[in-house]
Amino acid sequence: MNGEDGNEVPDPGSVPKHPTTIRRDSVVVRRARTSDVPRIKELIDQYAGRILLEKNLVTLYEAVQEFWVAELDGRIVGCGALHVLWADLGEVRTVAVDAQCAGRGIGHRLVARLLEVAGELQLSRVFVLTFETEFFGRHGFAEIEGTPVTREVFEEMCRSYDTGVAEFLDLSYVKPNTLGNTRMLADLGDPPTGETTHRSVKSPTTQ
Repeated sequence: MNGEDGNEVPDPGSVPKHPTTIRRDSVVVRRARTSDVPRIKELIDQYAGRILLEKNLVTLYEAVQEFWVAELDGRIVGCGALHVLWADLGEVRTVAVDAQCAGRGIGHRLVARLLEVAGELQLSRVFVLTFETEFFGRHGFAEIEGTPVTREVFEEMCRSYDTGVAEFLDLSYVKPNTLGNTRMLADLGDPPTGETTHRSVKSPTTQ
């Protein structure tokens, strides 16, 4: 559902699907380590081909500094990543929760932490590409049309080889990855520098 993945996979809601509940303070959300990568891949693979695109280990190791994990009793039960796209713009990616722990608020805790990190990085907007519009709507995301950047920024971002950037720009070659997904944006506040990239432009490939 997310960005380079074509989607993000949060747990679908706060109502438990299992009789056992998890106390909020029993789940630890922390930065990922390289030793977490095999487990992160296992979580992603639960949804690969249906909601998330499959990721190989080397790709995850290369991006491990972007990931946060949710840990319960020493076991990783969720993951998510924040990728910087531009000076004031980030993207929430690859949010996945163990199917056995779905519905217990773990995905919400991960996304909340990722948005906190975005604020610490002085990002004012965060993008997500997702099926889970209601879930992300609870975190302040709203559906967008077009590409909310200036023409100059659009042209610079087109230089990136990152698939998630192409999905944000709504370029035609990533359309097969985004079918059924919704492009959403959360506004965290104005950029501290006063620089704005918010004017919306349409992709030349879709005009």
